[in-house]
Amino acid sequence: MNLRHLPIIGLLLLHAPAQGQTQPAWSPDLGDGTYKNPIIHADYSDPDVVRVGDDYWMVSSSFGHVPALPVLHSRDLVNWELVAHALPRLVPEETFRAVQHGKGVWAPAIRFHGGKFWIYYPDPDFGLYVITAPDPRGPWSTPVLVKGGRGLIDPCPFWDDDGRVYLIHGWAASRANIGNVLTLHELNADGTKVVDDFGFVINGDRLPGYRTLEGPKLYKRNGWYYVFAPAGGVAPGWQSVFRAKDIRGPYEDRIVLAQGSTPVNGPHQGALLDTPAGEWWFLHFQDKDAYGRIVHLQPVRWVDDWPLMGTGVTTGAVKGEPVLVHQKPALPVHPIAVPPTSDEFDAPVLGLQWQWQANPGDNWLTFAARPGALRLFAQPEPKPGNLYDAPYLLMQKFPALEFSATALLSASAGSPQTGLIVFGFDYAWIGLRGGRLVQVTVKNAADKPIVTEQTAADNITGPVHLRMEVSAGAKCRFSYSLDGRAFTPLGREFTAREARWVGAKVGLFAAGPAGTSADYDWFRVGPPIR
Repeated sequence: MNLRHLPIIGLLLLHAPAQGQTQPAWSPDLGDGTYKNPIIHADYSDPDVVRVGDDYWMVSSSFGHVPALPVLHSRDLVNWELVAHALPRLVPEETFRAVQHGKGVWAPAIRFHGGKFWIYYPDPDFGLYVITAPDPRGPWSTPVLVKGGRGLIDPCPFWDDDGRVYLIHGWAASRANIGNVLTLHELNADGTKVVDDFGFVINGDRLPGYRTLEGPKLYKRNGWYYVFAPAGGVAPGWQSVFRAKDIRGPYEDRIVLAQGSTPVNGPHQGALLDTPAGEWWFLHFQDKDAYGRIVHLQPVRWVDDWPLMGTGVTTGAVKGEPVLVHQKPALPVHPIAVPPTSDEFDAPVLGLQWQWQANPGDNWLTFAARPGALRLFAQPEPKPGNLYDAPYLLMQKFPALEFSATALLSASAGSPQTGLIVFGFDYAWIGLRGGRLVQVTVKNAADKPIVTEQTAADNITGPVHLRMEVSAGAKCRFSYSLDGRAFTPLGREFTAREARWVGAKVGLFAAGPAGTSADYDWFRVGPPIR
């Protein structure tokens, strides 16, 4: 079909340079030797990190989004770049061709041993997997199921000094009717199969006030075995540390990090790290509703073979609180970096920031039709008027507390339903439907949707500029312009919501009958427009 004879729909981001937005909407590096938390104001849930030489490699949960298992890199623990996804597609393939809200990849662990990188990750409905790679940028091996079963979550491997290999993990009570306990296994030398089961080495039910003990990470220092594990729930919880002289226990415990008087709720689940200079740090997440589980960095100091964290480093308090601003780690200089957001679509592949809601089909997009543009081929709606279970939504994480996003929709064929969408349990979008410019809001999308919409008064026969602006509290406002200079609001203010275990996402979609499509020239994200 010849698109030259179809209406052109343009979207121009006026505050961006000609080649796209270069100023990040959030940067933790204050430029004076200090940093502010969060170090990543985006949904990199359940982070784990390993140091190899001067390089730090982070992985995080990705749940049902594809590609899965993001891999990030830093040299200073403050500036992070997204460099790969360890799983191009989720397994089992057939299961994840459909949207699986909140399922898929839960909390992973990354380690380096025997000259290669290892990632152990859980799928709460299938079991514990392992993949390996000589380079964390990939490619990674095909997933191997180390232990099958429902409810097994949050695995972490450990290679002991005597060569024995262990794996500790938690339990999801929603699947296994077991929770608040941590199980230890011994693995074979290849790290691919359980050879011994030591049962519950830490039982939260026997600890006063403990609930939802999960996310363990296993370390060894000065002859002590340490299990770092969060408890208390995602938002109201805390970080505990357990130690023992024998890996099988008995373990003594301490709460080492809690919210206290700070605004940082649920400060827990992450990675203990050292530096070549001998400093220690703890990287963890905070649950922030629509913004997802954002990443913080805390200083650590050891006293009597117990870690002091956050404010405890200076006050000596056993139970520290998160720091909001702190001196950067004594590490090599790393250029200012944040995970990517804007995409000019000038490469023949999607940028790493993009994820689908399920394993993508071969016919969802192409870059070949118009070099320098992304063509989305419209796919059918799973339910009429409801995109909640649409696997073909192409989206990325909220990158900051406040930001703006715009995409250039340069052409459409066959009048698909297409536009700029913000997605969660409630979702909203602005774009084209039936040749008209509309703003649609769908609340309670997973159950009994409530749909409201507004149609622009303008007759859209030429370029139209669409924009979404997000302010504190995940308040979203949509607008459009016919000339690229004056913008007109469309629809009411929309408050973004999280989805199942993940924050809200923003992106693009095309829905409709086969043979219809939409071309996007770019997608740009930047600071809010004042």
